[in-house]
Amino acid sequence: MTSPDSITIQRPDDWHVHLRDGEILGVVAPFTAKQFARAIIMPNLSSPVTTSADASAYRDRVKAACGSADFTPLMTAYLTDTTDPHDLAAGFADGVLTAAKLYPAGATTNSESGVTDISKIEAVIEKMEEISMPLLVHGEVTDPDVDIFDREAVFIDRVLQPLLDRHPGLKVVFEHITTQPAVQFVRATGPKLGATITPHHLMINRSDMFKGGIRPHLYCLPVAKREQHRLALREAATSGEANFFLGTDTAPHTVAAKESACGCAGIFSSPAALELYTQVFDEEGALDKLEAFASLNGAAFYGLSPNADTVTLERKTWRVPETVSVGDDALKPFMGGEEISWKLAG
Repeated sequence: MTSPDSITIQRPDDWHVHLRDGEILGVVAPFTAKQFARAIIMPNLSSPVTTSADASAYRDRVKAACGSADFTPLMTAYLTDTTDPHDLAAGFADGVLTAAKLYPAGATTNSESGVTDISKIEAVIEKMEEISMPLLVHGEVTDPDVDIFDREAVFIDRVLQPLLDRHPGLKVVFEHITTQPAVQFVRATGPKLGATITPHHLMINRSDMFKGGIRPHLYCLPVAKREQHRLALREAATSGEANFFLGTDTAPHTVAAKESACGCAGIFSSPAALELYTQVFDEEGALDKLEAFASLNGAAFYGLSPNADTVTLERKTWRVPETVSVGDDALKPFMGGEEISWKLAG
């Protein structure tokens, strides 16, 4: 069957974005605002967004960075062992907070202040279940005895399944899933569990990090897995099933930070994110499922209406920028310097 040369879909949303703060925020936020109407903004700044007041102030900075773009940042709170459930509930009721994020302490960038034991936030989770506030989880254990490639699967068994058993009414987003067991778990669990899938986990496997030497700009957490897992993610994303939706996990770090002796985890995908997803769906013969994944499923899970306007993508070969300048340094986009086959019109 011949694929179309253009596709128009309802304007999509990005349900997992790292925008950082300060100078980097001003550089990267417009990329997201150009493609997406709304985005879930991650709270793991160097000084984490732990309260409703923090989230309100950060939202103002994000809006300022996006200028006149028609874009709505949806804010999240960073859970700690001492999070006040009443503050979360007040922020959610006021529309300041859309969700709260569980980072196991030490799991990823700026997660040192994260939750050391999920039992310490039981009152918070009870309140979130009561008010239907979504819990977003970075789904990895941090036990050093667990191999890095197994940490997602162990998280399901040790943390996520028991959590859902204790709180059957809790809405949970299993963010940036990377494995076949995660796909199977989401499918088996039901409508209260959603999952985001990144463009890079659809496009690379763990071997790609070592092609021709160490490729630090392909290092992320959760780390890319074996090819069988990449293929399982592609099948899930392109299935049209309501539990799976778009979340780039775009996570900018400067070239100096990535190419250091202890390089930072994170892949900066926002300059071409929607085009990369479109390319994947085209390769899978599933362009007819792109709108559900990008524009409908996530909104429905969060209880929001789809966006009324549309975007058009055209089959057009173009080269992703090699770098994006930020101050005296630069950011290297995912697929930077390489040609891709779809381009956002306009």
